[in-house]
Amino acid sequence: MRGLDLEGQVDVMSVPEHFICTPSRRRFLQSAGILGGMVATFPSWADTFVNLDLPGGADRRELTTAFPQKGKMILQRTRPPLLETPFEVFDRGVFTPNDQFFVRWHWAVIPEDVDVVAFKVGVRGHVNQALSLSMADVLAMPRVEMAAVNQCSGNSRGFFQPRVAGGEWRNGAMGNARWTGVRLRDVLDRAGVKAGAVAVRFKGLDEPVVDGAPRFMKSLNIEHARDGEVMLAYQMNGEQLPLLNGFPLRLIVPGWFSTYWVKMLNDIEVLDAPDENYWTKIAYHIPDTPHASVKPGETGFNTVPINRLVPRSFFTNVTNNTIVKSGAAVPVRGIAFGGDCGVSQVQLSANGGHSWRKTALGRDEGKYGFRQWRMQIRAPRSGTLTLQVRCINTKGEVQPAEPNWNGNGFMRNVIERVQLTVA
Repeated sequence: MRGLDLEGQVDVMSVPEHFICTPSRRRFLQSAGILGGMVATFPSWADTFVNLDLPGGADRRELTTAFPQKGKMILQRTRPPLLETPFEVFDRGVFTPNDQFFVRWHWAVIPEDVDVVAFKVGVRGHVNQALSLSMADVLAMPRVEMAAVNQCSGNSRGFFQPRVAGGEWRNGAMGNARWTGVRLRDVLDRAGVKAGAVAVRFKGLDEPVVDGAPRFMKSLNIEHARDGEVMLAYQMNGEQLPLLNGFPLRLIVPGWFSTYWVKMLNDIEVLDAPDENYWTKIAYHIPDTPHASVKPGETGFNTVPINRLVPRSFFTNVTNNTIVKSGAAVPVRGIAFGGDCGVSQVQLSANGGHSWRKTALGRDEGKYGFRQWRMQIRAPRSGTLTLQVRCINTKGEVQPAEPNWNGNGFMRNVIERVQLTVA
């Protein structure tokens, strides 16, 4: 079939017709320079700038279209690439378009070329038979689809006060897609998991920048890995995975934070002992407290690996800069997700949280995906109109009224609010 490369040139590739392939990426990387040694700002890349209105300052970011297969994105970092979705994108529908889906990598050494025909994903370790699966092998397996939110652990970190280290995201380090691929369980069954297996560890093609740094790997316990929902995806929203979102294969862990969604997945290892690698044992840990919250400077608390998503909801068509007419009917809408389960209700308050009203929910695309909500509010005659929105998931969990805090800036899901000006 014919596949389009990243510079618009056409190559012929002998792969199954329903799989769109991306050949060489070397030329694009050389021309764009995004994964090389350039770490300064690039004013020539910027279409404009955006103020993220983050507390604590340092909130001005470039908007760039310089990254391949990506439209306009908020540039948080160039190396490794951290690209945030402009929030107005989420008002256009529950599925985040591939070209504006957020990007987050841990290491900057990302392969410049993936030969799809030669690409293999290995399955090894505590199994009856080690496997080396080609993309043709993967594509021949039973196909599944699922809508699921992919959210960075540090989404909204820029709102933490006191400010903590890390990418100072606003709210756009998340996205919802319809993922297509194969069940991890089916892959593991083909290898034959031996009795005594306790976990499955995953690794991709990216590598550390410096010698001796730990390769990025994540693991799931064996029951979770075999639950029938964890996937190896080769498409998102009906198209091939973009290069920066994990082409050609990405692990999908619905209902869990993005750190587990390993990109460019090429190695699956079944373990017969707990995973002791850095990224599981040390990194991405949260306080073992309600809402993963502690006081700044507090010590002596237990920690656990970050895991499941928590419920969130957002306004998408109004902001603190919105002006409404006196006494007018104001349509308000947004998105919500339940975390590791579905959305039961999305509620709105116009009186400081003293009372809440149910909003109308849009179509349910699946329990792990975004759900649209909407309501009409009457503006007062003068002054301001402060609105709050909260999600209640199908487990009965409600967004907290107060923000959490931890030293990593993880898992923010406080009730969102906007203040509209009446004129």
